[in-house]
Amino acid sequence: MEENRTEWLPHLSNEVVSEVEGNFLDAYAVALEGWRRGLKLRWHVKDSEKFKEMETWFVERPGQLFSLSSKEETHYFFRSRGDKVTNEAVQIGRNKEKTNDSLKDAGVLIPEGKRFAEGAQDEVLISYAEDLGYPIVLKPTDGSFGRGVVSNITSAGELQNALVYVREELGYRDVIIEQYIEGEDYRLYVVGKQVIAAMHRIPPNVTGDGSSTIKQLIKQKNEIRNDNPRLISCPIIVNDETKDYLARKNYNLKTVPNAGEQVFLSDKANISIGGDPVDIFDEISQEVKDSAVDAINAVQGLEHGAVDMILDKNEKAYVIELNPTSQLGGLLFPIKGKSRDVPSAIIDYYFPETENHDIDRTRAYFDFYDVLDPLQSRDAATTTVTPSPSGKIFAKKYFVTGDVQNIGYHRGLRKQAFERYLHGSIMNLEDGGIEVIVGGTDPAMVDDFENGFWEDEERAQVFEIEKEEYKGPIKVGFEIKTDLKTQLKELKKYKRELDITEYERKKAEVENRKFHRSTSWKVTLPVRLAGGVIKKFKK
Repeated sequence: MEENRTEWLPHLSNEVVSEVEGNFLDAYAVALEGWRRGLKLRWHVKDSEKFKEMETWFVERPGQLFSLSSKEETHYFFRSRGDKVTNEAVQIGRNKEKTNDSLKDAGVLIPEGKRFAEGAQDEVLISYAEDLGYPIVLKPTDGSFGRGVVSNITSAGELQNALVYVREELGYRDVIIEQYIEGEDYRLYVVGKQVIAAMHRIPPNVTGDGSSTIKQLIKQKNEIRNDNPRLISCPIIVNDETKDYLARKNYNLKTVPNAGEQVFLSDKANISIGGDPVDIFDEISQEVKDSAVDAINAVQGLEHGAVDMILDKNEKAYVIELNPTSQLGGLLFPIKGKSRDVPSAIIDYYFPETENHDIDRTRAYFDFYDVLDPLQSRDAATTTVTPSPSGKIFAKKYFVTGDVQNIGYHRGLRKQAFERYLHGSIMNLEDGGIEVIVGGTDPAMVDDFENGFWEDEERAQVFEIEKEEYKGPIKVGFEIKTDLKTQLKELKKYKRELDITEYERKKAEVENRKFHRSTSWKVTLPVRLAGGVIKKFKK
């Protein structure tokens, strides 16, 4: 399956979000939208005073807690959830029994089921399932990301095996048994009284080409997912559960499916375990959208969030879960269809006065990991991001040849950029020249920057300058990049010295990916192939 990449939001281009993956992506997308509108953006650590009060589970590292401030007010966010969503609403959303009670009281359609506390014997659960009627679903009362959910259980024997897996192996003693609703898995995102986005979550799958094995098709599918900012962090994983599922369908990893044949690898549709997000906002009925709004409004204090539902063959929508801290990546970067601008809707809801803010949304962005460095090193509990340029951004790209790769010369150009309130970067090229990008809101200052190339005759000798309009995104600040060989050397050293924590591993991956997408890497491909640079790098 190919991505419909042209439908992604232009102001969240791959270049802008390439630094950010996984749980960080949600926070960055919402924070970036607010920052671009002129709001003051601060990142915080868990120990910051306000976040001690806010229900923020599973915060292991900086990059998920931030605040946005206008002149009148400040709002605090944990990933995609803001402080208008109460702690009580979050606690209800995390507890499936409390969620079901709230939905039932509001008249929202849910599967019939019952909670069984930790001390309930397995025999009692099996007896209830017999009375309810198979097929059924077994899931933890308090769980997320599809962990511990076993669906389409069709017999007492299967249920007994599922109980051993969920209650004994995974340790989820407190569980729910409910009807299995056969149908399509949808996630809708609601802000206030309006559905902003909707996606069809398709379980992990591959499509045959008539010659490749299922194992090979999974590898090919994961290569496609690697080009998606959301899906790169959640590849299809082959484990015992995958093999068992295939075996039940009379497949194995060596099976060669027919051309065009779709083979499912699981019956769970979670994106985090390899599912496909497909945009269906324009196709879904207003009745289903209304059901999602009713579900969100059923929980007092749940001002926005995701609604997971199953649409059966009769077009009835059964709500199966509410998620106050939903991941947005599948809605922003679907594998097929259009991106939906959920971050914009969230900021509209918290700061309605900024809806018409004069911004060039496709241009300015900030370096996510550089901003978080003071928090990661524990030098600060809060860090403030440089304000976003306000108004239209003008930018140019210069190619300068001559003796121009002196680092002192580059620092002088950076100083001149700052003096003109410009942002951009300098990068050495293999031919001995440099590539310089500068941008700002004053076109006169952008044009005047060209004069600075000739001023430092002690550190550089300029032969020729070529220039062109630059339409790409501009990162605030001014980055001095190194040449290809130095980047390779520093990257290898950087990877050796890193302590392999999740945060730092992600940062190394980001630097590697940014390097391979750089202009110098692309334009020197013939040289590297001829000279064996790649071979030297591997050594």
